[in-house]
This record gives sequence, C-alpha cells and structure tokens, in this order.
Amino acid sequence: MTLRCASALLALLLALPAAAADRLEALAGEVRATETAFAATLAARDLGAFTRFLAPDAVFVDDPVHRGPGAIVAAWRGYFEGAKAPFSWSPETVAVLDSGQLALSSGPVLAPDGRRIGTFNSVWRRERDGRWRIVLDHGCPACGCPATAAKPAGDADAGAGGTP
Repeated sequence: MTLRCASALLALLLALPAAAADRLEALAGEVRATETAFAATLAARDLGAFTRFLAPDAVFVDDPVHRGPGAIVAAWRGYFEGAKAPFSWSPETVAVLDSGQLALSSGPVLAPDGRRIGTFNSVWRRERDGRWRIVLDHGCPACGCPATAAKPAGDADAGAGGTP
C-alpha cells in the first residue's frame, strides 16, 4: 500500500464517525421538528392532523393503555374541544438510535399559564416513506420533589448517588 493510499484510507476512516454523528444530528432535527408539528396540532385544534402522526400500532400509556389510532383519538378527543388547548408541550431532549429507525423525544408539558404540569416521553419510528410516526407515548406529572442543595466539596456523602 502506498503512502498516498494509506493516507486516503486513514482520512476516510477518520471521517466516518463524523459523518455518522452528522447523520444522527440531522435525524434528531427531523424528530424535533416532527414532535413540534405534532404538538402544534393541539394548539391548532386539529384532531385530524394529530391522527396522521400516529403509527398504526401506536400505544399511549395512560390509565388505561390506549392501543391504536382509534383508541388514542377517542381518549384525546376531549383535549381538542373548546377554543384553547388545555396544555402544550415541546421537545427538550431528542435522541436517535444509531440505526436511525427509532428516536426518543421528551420535554415539558405546560398549562396555558406556562406552569409545568408534566413531562412527556415519546418514541418515534422512521417509516419506509421516511416520515416519523409516534409508536409509544407516556406522560407523567411534574415532579414535586424539592430541589437538592449542592453539598460542599469535602462532604463524605457527595456523589454517593443515593437519595437523602
């Protein structure tokens, strides 16, 4: 192998991780935009648009669990009634599997007055047509846990990982 070939091969190998990271970042941007558009359906009071984001096998983990678009739409219909949305949400965290086929989005759920009332967690699947559709969704109430104060650097318990 010539020095030129070895240098070209090394440059290619070094570029692969950067290209993979760029690809995952682009896919995360797609998921973020999709989640934002999904949330906009509630603000726009458009149940039909909301439905188009649901995968045929979607599951919303509520009490009870809702399986499939029909059950999910029936459970969510009341949220789309009235002039104003009863809550809103937006993605804070988005992570995509290396395969580029599944992604997680998570973020705050806000009351109309801006108060955080919960957190959503959604799993998105990239379909054959390239569109992201939601396959799993689970929300939880806002944590009522008190904020913890930072411990002094020399404290023996600092960083122990347990709860106080």
